[in-house]
Amino acid sequence: MLAESAPSQNRVKVKKRYHQNKVALLFLTPWLVGLVFLTLGPMLASLYFSFTDYSILSPPAWVGTSNYVTMFTGDALFTKSLKVTFLYVFVSVPLKLAFALAVALLLNKGIRGLGIYRTIYYIPSLLGGSVAIAMLWRKMLGGDGLLNQLLLYVGIHAPDWVANPKYSLYSIVLLSVWQFGSSMIIFLSGLKQIPSEYYEASSVDGAGKINQFFNITIPILSPVIFFNLVMQIITSFQSFTQAFVISNGSGGPVNSTLMYSLYLYKKGFAFFQMGYASAMAWVLVILIGCFTLLVFRSSRTWVHYEDGGK
Repeated sequence: MLAESAPSQNRVKVKKRYHQNKVALLFLTPWLVGLVFLTLGPMLASLYFSFTDYSILSPPAWVGTSNYVTMFTGDALFTKSLKVTFLYVFVSVPLKLAFALAVALLLNKGIRGLGIYRTIYYIPSLLGGSVAIAMLWRKMLGGDGLLNQLLLYVGIHAPDWVANPKYSLYSIVLLSVWQFGSSMIIFLSGLKQIPSEYYEASSVDGAGKINQFFNITIPILSPVIFFNLVMQIITSFQSFTQAFVISNGSGGPVNSTLMYSLYLYKKGFAFFQMGYASAMAWVLVILIGCFTLLVFRSSRTWVHYEDGGK
């Protein structure tokens, strides 16, 4: 009897597991459909288009690696957009993370109404990527904008921060740093997880605030810093709205704000060179992947985890 009941029990378990898998697959179906038709499908299509001469208005014609060769050997604006984007990433990301960490340290002091302050500081991250805020930023930093009017009251004649090629990119950097809210919230959550006993013990040993910051706060917070760094690098390489609105879609003045994503957009939707734009998109994917890989490789030397690993 026991020998006969064992197979039947196994069949029941298999049927039950099969039923559970069908239910799980049913709930996963919307995500799978989105993955195939909204992510993988367009990605594969753009990969094919990157090897074609495709103007949207006419069928794609296969040209092999011609788009990539032209990009790296005969397109001066491609090189310019890379330089502008690299400068933007290398300046904005460290400043943004440093500012977010500084605000998080201030909010971690146990002040009253922490929830209100946290919400107020997070609002720029919700609004900063909008067209309206970018337009407001352009007006505020213009030649007769609010900032220059305030400086004029103290006798400083400032330039047009948006129209001057020396400062135009940094006006976009400043807008990016202003959107520090999401990184600040993550930093604040990480700071809350640091045991106060560490600071108390170090104080007994005579450690000051600066010593505690570099020897306790930073090492314990390094996984959070690592996460924010990766996310901000990926986001910064894809920046588009601010440069588009502030420069009126031109990338000016003198291409000083010609971000890579903006130039990609112009190639695809202004000049209808969709094949070339697709090639640029895949170069961007590779660039982001390389920089992300570098950060992951470097994390072995500076990211510390609770189990003592790196």
